[in-house]
Amino acid sequence: MAFPIRYSMQSLRARRVSMVAAAVGIALVVFVLAASRMLAEGIRSTLRGAGKPNRALVLTNTAYAEGDSRLRQSVLGLVAAAPGVKRAPDGSARVMSEAVLHVWLASRKNENRVVSVQIRGVTRNALVVRPEVRVVQGRAARPGTDEAMIGAALVDRYQGLLLGQSFEIKKNRRLIVVGVFSSEGSAFESEIWADLDAVRSSFGFEGYVSSVTAELESPRSFDAFALALERDKRQGLDAVLEPAYYEKVSENLSSMLSGLGDLIALIVAFGALLGATITMHGAMSRRKREIGVLRALGFHPLRLFVTFLFETSAVALAGASAGALLASLTAFTDFSTNNFATGQELTFHFQPDAAILMGSVLAGTLVGVLGGFVPVVQAARTNPVTAMRA
Repeated sequence: MAFPIRYSMQSLRARRVSMVAAAVGIALVVFVLAASRMLAEGIRSTLRGAGKPNRALVLTNTAYAEGDSRLRQSVLGLVAAAPGVKRAPDGSARVMSEAVLHVWLASRKNENRVVSVQIRGVTRNALVVRPEVRVVQGRAARPGTDEAMIGAALVDRYQGLLLGQSFEIKKNRRLIVVGVFSSEGSAFESEIWADLDAVRSSFGFEGYVSSVTAELESPRSFDAFALALERDKRQGLDAVLEPAYYEKVSENLSSMLSGLGDLIALIVAFGALLGATITMHGAMSRRKREIGVLRALGFHPLRLFVTFLFETSAVALAGASAGALLASLTAFTDFSTNNFATGQELTFHFQPDAAILMGSVLAGTLVGVLGGFVPVVQAARTNPVTAMRA
C-alpha cells in the first residue's frame, strides 16, 4: 500500500500545473462561501453589539425601526414611572429619549456619492445609560450646543466628519465635530450623536422623539415593564429588549448577503466540480499504462481507488485551505452598506469564525472529491492487459 501513496505524491508533483488549476477552482468556491458568511456574521455582530440585555427600547407599535417611530415627549415620563426601571443614587430613573434621523453627506473619496448617515439626538445622560460608549478623541458634545460626536467607523469617511471640522445638518446650520467615540465595534460607531434639541429643531421634530431607552434593574424586569406600557392601547407603545430589536433589524440584510454569497458559491462550485472532473479524467487517461502496470503487479482495484482518491482529496483540501486562508484575511478590511431596515449606512468588519471556515473547507473538499470520483473509479477498474497495450 505504501508504494501507490508514494507514487501518488510523485504524480502530483509531476502534474502540478493541472492540479494547481483544479485547486484554484476549489479555493475560489471556499473563498466566496466563507467570505459571504463572514460578511453576514459581521453585520449581525455589529448590530447585535449595540443591544444590551438590561436595556429596553420603547417605540410606537406600528414602527419597524427607530427611524419609523414618532412618540410624544410626554412618553418619557410614562417610561420613567414604569416598574423595573433602574434608579440612580439620587432616585432619578435611568431613561433617556432620542431622535433618530438621517443626514445626507458626501463621501470623502467620491464627492458624487452621497449617503444617508444616521444622526442620533441624545440627552445629557446618554453616556450614563450606555456606559459601553467611550469618548476616544476630543470630548463629549455639550448639551444645548451645535456640537456633535461621531462614531469611530465614520472618521474621515464622509466630508466634514473629522475632529474640528463641521458638516451641514440643514441649510445654513452646521454642527462641529468635537469628539470621536467607540462602542465595542457596535452599530453606534456608524452614527453621529448630537444634542437632542439641536437635532429636533433642524428636522422640524420638536415635541417628539423616536424612541425612549430605559435601563432595567435586570432582564427579568422586562415583562412587568412592557406590560405596564403596552396596557394602555391609546398610547400605542411597544417595548422590546435591545438585543431582540437589533437582531430583527439585522436579519434581512444578513440573510440577503449570505443568500447571495451561497448562490454565487453554488455557481462557482459547479464550475469547480466540472473542472476537477476534467482534470482528474485527463490525469488518469495519461497514466493509463502506469495504472495497468500497478494492476499487473497485483494491486487490488480497491487499493488503487483509495490511492487515487487520496490524490483528489489532497488537491481539494489544499485548494480549500488556501481559500479559507484568503477569506480570513478579509477580517482586516472594512465594508459599508446600507441597512434597508433602518436606512443607515453601516460600516463593519468581516467576522471570522472557526465554524464558518471549517464548514467552508469541508464543502470545498467535498466538491473536489465529488469532481474526481468518477474518473478515479474508472481508473481503479482499468484492465491491466488493455491498459499496457494502449
